[in-house]
Amino acid sequence: MKPINSKALDDLQVGFTSLYNGAAAQVTPQWDKVAMEVQSTGAEEKYGWLGEIPEMREWLGDRVIHALSTHDYNIKNKDFESTIGVPRNAIADDKLGVYAPMVQMMGDGAARHPDKLTFSLLKNGFATECYDGQYFFDTDHPVIDEDGVTINSVSNSGGGSGNAWFLLDTSRPVKPLIFQTRQAADFVLLNKPDDANVFMQKRFLFGVDGRWNAGYALWQLAYGSKQTLDATSYAAAVANLESRKGDHGKPLGLQATMLVVGPSNKTAAKTLLTAERDQYGATNIHRDTAELVVSPYLD
Repeated sequence: MKPINSKALDDLQVGFTSLYNGAAAQVTPQWDKVAMEVQSTGAEEKYGWLGEIPEMREWLGDRVIHALSTHDYNIKNKDFESTIGVPRNAIADDKLGVYAPMVQMMGDGAARHPDKLTFSLLKNGFATECYDGQYFFDTDHPVIDEDGVTINSVSNSGGGSGNAWFLLDTSRPVKPLIFQTRQAADFVLLNKPDDANVFMQKRFLFGVDGRWNAGYALWQLAYGSKQTLDATSYAAAVANLESRKGDHGKPLGLQATMLVVGPSNKTAAKTLLTAERDQYGATNIHRDTAELVVSPYLD
C-alpha cells in the first residue's frame, strides 16, 4: 500500500495537471476562425455598437457621429465545469493509471468546448435572434434605404430543409460571431487530507471550470442555407453575400472567404472547392474561392 503523504499528493497534482495540460494542448480550436474574442470584465457585456459599420466620408460641415447605443444586445457570461472524484483508496493502492484517461478527456473537453458553443450558434441561427431582433439567418433584416426609410427586406438565408452550411466573410476586424471570455478554463484540485470531500467521502476532487459565452455579432457577414450544397446554391450564396448593401444603400464590399459545413456536407464542399472540373466537365469556377472549415457540431 502506498502511503498518502504530502509527497504522494504533490506527485498526484503534478501528474494530473501535466495530463490535463497535455491533452488540452493537442486540440486545435476552430472557433477563432468564425468568431472574434472579447475579454469580458463583468457578468455581461453590452454590444450596443452592433449594426454600426462606420465608413469614411468626405468631410463637409460637421463630423457625423455614429451612435454606439442603438441596439440593446448583451451577452451574459455563463459558468461551466467538469469534475471527477478519485477514491482515497485508489491512491493508497497506486491505481491512478486507471484515472489518467479521465483527466486527459477532461482537458480535451475543456479545450473543445468553445468550438461546441460557437459553432452551435451557427446551427441555431435560423431560430435565434441577433441584435436587430430578427433571427440571425432571416429573410427580412431591417435596413435603411436611400431615402432614410427603414425597410425589412434584406435576406441572409437560403432556406431549405437539409443540413445547414454557411458562407462567411471573416476578413474584417469584426467577425460574424463573438466568443466572450471572463475566466479561462482553470484546472483545480482539492487533494488535501483535511479537505471536506476527503474527510467525509474519502474522495479527492479534480475539476476544471471557467466563465465564458458566445453570441452573434454582424448578420451582414454571414449567409446560412439548408439547400443542397452544389454549384448553383453556392453561387447564389456568393452573390447574396458580396452584393449586400448596408444602410442608405451603401455597398458593404464583402467577400466570401469561408465555407463552414458539418460532416454531412464535407464531401460536397471539398468537391466544390478543390475539383478542377465541375459535374459537366467544364472548368470549376468555384475552385479555391473560399477556405473550408468542417465542424462536427453542425449536423
